[in-house]
Amino acid sequence: MTSKIFRSVFIASVSVLLVTLLIITGSMSSYFDTVQQDELRDELEIAAAATEKLGISYLEKLTSDRYRLTWITPEGDVLYDTDVDTAEMENHMGREEVQEAMKTGAGSSSRYSSTLTEKTLYEAMRLKDGSVLRISVSHITSVFLVLGMLQQIIIIFILAAVLSLILATRMAKNIVKPFNHLDLEHPMENDTYEELAPLLHRIHSQHKQIDSQIKELQWKKDEFNQVIAQMEEGLVLLNDKGTIMSINPAAKAIFKTGEFCVGQDFLTVDRSSELSEAIRNAQINGHEGLRIHRNGREYQINISRTTSEEHNLGCVLLAFDVTEQASAERCRQEFTANVSHELKTPLQSIIGSAELIENGLMKPEDTPRFARNIRKESRRLVNLIDDIIRLSQLDEGETMPMEQVNLPALAGEVLSVLQDSAALKNISMTVSGEATVFGVNRLLFEMLYNLCDNAIKYNVPNGRVEVVIGQADNKGIITVKDTGVGIPEDQQSRVFERFYRVDKSHSKQSGGTGLGLSIVKHVVQYHQGTIELCSKEGIGTTITVTLPVTLPQQ
Repeated sequence: MTSKIFRSVFIASVSVLLVTLLIITGSMSSYFDTVQQDELRDELEIAAAATEKLGISYLEKLTSDRYRLTWITPEGDVLYDTDVDTAEMENHMGREEVQEAMKTGAGSSSRYSSTLTEKTLYEAMRLKDGSVLRISVSHITSVFLVLGMLQQIIIIFILAAVLSLILATRMAKNIVKPFNHLDLEHPMENDTYEELAPLLHRIHSQHKQIDSQIKELQWKKDEFNQVIAQMEEGLVLLNDKGTIMSINPAAKAIFKTGEFCVGQDFLTVDRSSELSEAIRNAQINGHEGLRIHRNGREYQINISRTTSEEHNLGCVLLAFDVTEQASAERCRQEFTANVSHELKTPLQSIIGSAELIENGLMKPEDTPRFARNIRKESRRLVNLIDDIIRLSQLDEGETMPMEQVNLPALAGEVLSVLQDSAALKNISMTVSGEATVFGVNRLLFEMLYNLCDNAIKYNVPNGRVEVVIGQADNKGIITVKDTGVGIPEDQQSRVFERFYRVDKSHSKQSGGTGLGLSIVKHVVQYHQGTIELCSKEGIGTTITVTLPVTLPQQ
């Protein structure tokens, strides 16, 4: 801006100087022409009076170096000329000033030399005898005057240019200085040119508008950050180049990264080729989904393209933890397969025995044996169905009536029911201790029944089953200990799974459904308790169940 102001001022100053020089030169030249024209007329009148009186003798006596007199006949011939021999002069009738004098009595004109550096003024007067007396004088033109004064003009021009340069520089600095010190953050507090007031008011209004928009954007940003920070799902925003624009805490935990990843390519966070391919497909097709495993968890990744006015802005990556759903789905599939298998086995046995009886393909004495087999397999089916129903109720969290349950009395009832089974293997059973808990009597009975039933089934002949009940820290503790075959260490973590059997052949012989310990686990969970298992092969198994004496508010 300073240079523009300087150039404008400098050019204006030089232009004014040149125009002034031309005007002065022209005015002076015109003034001097007028003065000289008047002097010529005065001289001509004097010469005309003397010529009419004395004739050529007067003209011959004149010795002026400035003026030239020419006496011309009415026919245009030159009678006498003070500078040139008349014999060499042509007829002057065609001269403008002569023609005008012939007509009006006086005439004047001016003519320039071929180089335009000299100008001749002519004045003519008609005498009484009809002849014309003409006087002329030559002087330099304004062009020659300027050329003659060229050195002085150049000096003046240089001085004026330097002065203009200094003044223009100072003026430009003075003009720009207030602009350079403008406080645009506080435009209304500036003390500067009055002409800038509308601009400063406009800037002030724009500041207020921008501040308002910034506050609104910040509020929306904070709101957005608060929302995504509370999300359990992982959220990652990518631009069209695959650079991370935003990432919430859940996504940071999934991809094991920090805030430093913002502004970096997503490949620096996850180098999975399948995820990179999914992002590229989403940018092309608009949406893509896949499942990945990270940190021992399974996630469903949904990737959607974001657009604005048909322009691709990037992608939104949303990660859902589907570990439980996937596990439940696998358990459901496994449960369905196991139930189908468990139901099919006794049914096939029942159908086979019934067909043999129906078709009379057995000896009469074998009929009771097949009938017993049908009854046995039917009872097995009923037990299996009962266990499945019980697990379904526990899975659904069905509300059941709760009461104060005396654990020693409940355990004694269970052992009474299992007395015959224990007697077949000569197994001794004991109950000791005291405790009362708040729970569902029927479920707790079934829990103890399954624990004690397993302790008998997988015990050795002449073994022992001990039920020890106690209370500590406002919790009831039930310990079922046997002297059975024990459970291999590598299988102990799976014994509470549905249909899982450590010794499948032995379990089949014992008529178990493989759901007993799974029911025990669900009963304990229903009562918000804990269960622990300790077992050694050939020594026995101890299962400890801890239940709250008073169930917390659900």
